[in-house]
Amino acid sequence: MFSGFNMMFPETGRTFKASYKCFSVSMLPGNEREDVENGGKIIMPPSALDTLTRLNVEYPMLFKLINNKKGRHSHAGVLEFVADEGKCYLPYWMMDNLLLEEGDILTIESVSLPVAKFSKFQPHSTDFLDITNPKAVLENALRNFACLTTGDVIAIKYNKKVYELCVLETKPGNAVSIIECDMNVEFEAPVGYKETSEQVKENIRDEVPQDHVMEEVVETFKGSGVRLDGKKKKENQLDAPVVKKIINEIEC
Repeated sequence: MFSGFNMMFPETGRTFKASYKCFSVSMLPGNEREDVENGGKIIMPPSALDTLTRLNVEYPMLFKLINNKKGRHSHAGVLEFVADEGKCYLPYWMMDNLLLEEGDILTIESVSLPVAKFSKFQPHSTDFLDITNPKAVLENALRNFACLTTGDVIAIKYNKKVYELCVLETKPGNAVSIIECDMNVEFEAPVGYKETSEQVKENIRDEVPQDHVMEEVVETFKGSGVRLDGKKKKENQLDAPVVKKIINEIEC
């Protein structure tokens, strides 16, 4: 008598799992899709939406992406369900993280992730320091992401330039949802960052003790001078100007 119960009230918490041939967004038919390339979401086929709806998968829809051949995984949200059947499309940086080639098989599984509280990033280039407000730029770029995975190297675009950042840490888990969350963000020093030569020179100058500073008096224009009109110079004009130099003695 209860045979139709599950049809009226679908079971929740059931897992979606499917395998597709994956391609980078540049292979997607039609116009270039920068909204996909500059974020952390993928494009799946319409049949995936039908299955997800029947399984009553909870929102927001988040997925674990698994490259079984290489033993790599990441996480992503979904942007649209418009891919050709049997295919899915990923941002290039995500393909790179998962060690995927065009046409490789990718397993996609629905997951539930904890809401992010904290994340730490390390820029892959010191160029990121040239941005006036890097934290604001990152937070704005992350609006195109649904989740973060520790160990991933994400790519964001700002002023027509692409910056790569490694996700060093996420809390409360190694993979977190960043949709409508209050997340604290920290930065590690960029890869290859070191003090500039000017900073090093300034530090050396500051470290020189004052008792090693000497004055060297240099007399210039020795000898008498003659006016162009042949007249004698006044006494105050015969005095040789004196220039003082400050010399720092630095023991090697």
